[in-house]
Amino acid sequence: MDSVRGKLLVASPGLTDFFRRTVVLVLEHSDEGAVGLVLNRPSETTVDDAVPDLPVPVDPDEVVHVGGPVGPDSVIVLARFDDPDDAASIVLDDLGVVDPALENPDTRAVRVYAGHAGWAPGQLDDELERDAWIVEPAHAEDPFERGDLWSEVLDRKGGGYTLLARMPEDPSLN
Repeated sequence: MDSVRGKLLVASPGLTDFFRRTVVLVLEHSDEGAVGLVLNRPSETTVDDAVPDLPVPVDPDEVVHVGGPVGPDSVIVLARFDDPDDAASIVLDDLGVVDPALENPDTRAVRVYAGHAGWAPGQLDDELERDAWIVEPAHAEDPFERGDLWSEVLDRKGGGYTLLARMPEDPSLN
């Protein structure tokens, strides 16, 4: 299967586990497995409380987002870089992962994630074949959006996905 690195995985309505109504940005996807970040799960913990010595300027009152169930004590920082060469790795355009060894890179937007999503070799490919995820091109501003990103991305995809985007979180309340 083709790599979905740099794309969004939108949880299909059939996913009812941790990933229910999530949007995941895929950071890496190869024969060795895949790594991504859940973009739309804010926590109640502020950056200042969780990682006060972050090497990149972030509003200390910003909340840390839950990037996934793997390594919840680890931190991944995404940013839009003025100079993409300052990133540890670029995911899309000027969007990349902050290199913790580089102090104060020039960034336009920053978001901090605790943990990540991970898939063993072939696991994500299997999930994609079973239609567990809806794949959509990512936009560099997606990680910094506020609001219902799941609905916004499905609406952006258009067609029948627009109807799905309007599905209430609990359909029994409809």
